[in-house]
Amino acid sequence: MRFNPKKHRLPPFKESGVLLIDKPAEWTSFDVVNCVRGRFNVPKVGHCGTLDPAATGLLVLVLGRFTKLSGRFSGEDKTYESTILLGTQTDSQDMDGEVTAENDYSAVTEEQFREVVSGFIGEQMQIPPMVSAKKQDGKRLYDLARKGIEVARDPVAINIKSIEITRFEP
Repeated sequence: MRFNPKKHRLPPFKESGVLLIDKPAEWTSFDVVNCVRGRFNVPKVGHCGTLDPAATGLLVLVLGRFTKLSGRFSGEDKTYESTILLGTQTDSQDMDGEVTAENDYSAVTEEQFREVVSGFIGEQMQIPPMVSAKKQDGKRLYDLARKGIEVARDPVAINIKSIEITRFEP
């Protein structure tokens, strides 16, 4: 990318490093990369792991020579924070989908909830939801899902090392 004063207000950013971004909802990781690349005239930008469009939170960007390290950073452990709505099922397995079922959860105790959640700890196989950022045949699953296309997905190995329940409000 060359400096073009008609297009860029800033000269090319030639430094290398890591940039931490609080990714907003509805933006893809690629949207964030494109914004940084275009707005700040950064020729080489990459991200270290894709966040689903609905997800917010830390997106690690690498700039310049540090783009070679993206694979290394992507493989590191991650921490997630989420909110669970009991008794609601959606067609997308998240809160952005259409509600397909609602069930009474009033009898669920905190002890029962903690016991069920603890069963997710450890190594297991997981079928990625259609709204995930995983790629299949070169296309993001969430792009296919937005077009109403559902494809068979192979399970992938995941390892949940710990789960901390910070609040239970049925």
